[in-house]
Amino acid sequence: MAVSGRNAIIQLLTLALLAISVANQALGIRIADPISDPSRDASDQALKIAVFALGSFWRSEAVFGCVNGVIRTTAGYSGGSKSNPEYRSLGDHAESVQVEYDPRVISFRRLLEVFWSSHDSRQVFGQGPDVGNQYRSIIFTNGTEEARLAAVSKEKEQLRSRISIVTTQIQQLVAFYPAEPEHQKFELKRRPFLLQLMGNLPEDELERSSLAAKLNGYAAELCPPKIRNQIDAKINQIVRKGWPVLKDV
Repeated sequence: MAVSGRNAIIQLLTLALLAISVANQALGIRIADPISDPSRDASDQALKIAVFALGSFWRSEAVFGCVNGVIRTTAGYSGGSKSNPEYRSLGDHAESVQVEYDPRVISFRRLLEVFWSSHDSRQVFGQGPDVGNQYRSIIFTNGTEEARLAAVSKEKEQLRSRISIVTTQIQQLVAFYPAEPEHQKFELKRRPFLLQLMGNLPEDELERSSLAAKLNGYAAELCPPKIRNQIDAKINQIVRKGWPVLKDV
């Protein structure tokens, strides 16, 4: 197929996915413009940042990606003293996820609920088969109000766990270090077809894409049923209309 024909198909797929955004603005699904300036736009000035550690950052990033009001997610490292940690040299950091969210849509309190419901806070230094200091459970806070909310939520979680001790730490956020590109949107990258639907964005744009955050959660099967069903329906529609052409590429 000629390059112009391929571009036309990609534009068609992007427009089809845009229909999800238009129909679900209340759900926070957005389409990243592959040719837009990657710098923050004016609306980003209203966003806030939260950081959590709850086991492997591959799954943690996907957990928050499909949450209504979450705009972007980034896998990374936090909670330690080592400067510029790397995956093979973490030092005392924990694998973490940075969540950029719209406080007009979702509160820090609601993000805490997602945090508690998405991992086992009673497991010491690990999650499931992943055992080690890098997989410990931490809530990072910005200021006294977030620290208070985190402490209250931990107390409630402990009341629900009458036998085992909740091991989650609460720390003031000092620094967050983004992980290497290969660790960003890990679940989405295991689904090349979804990447193609987005127009195969460059790595830096994929990391910043709001839609990529949603589809990363979708790829990990962590989206709420309503959002998952709507994305399923739109993808099926795209496949029915475009696949006879795409398979000739």
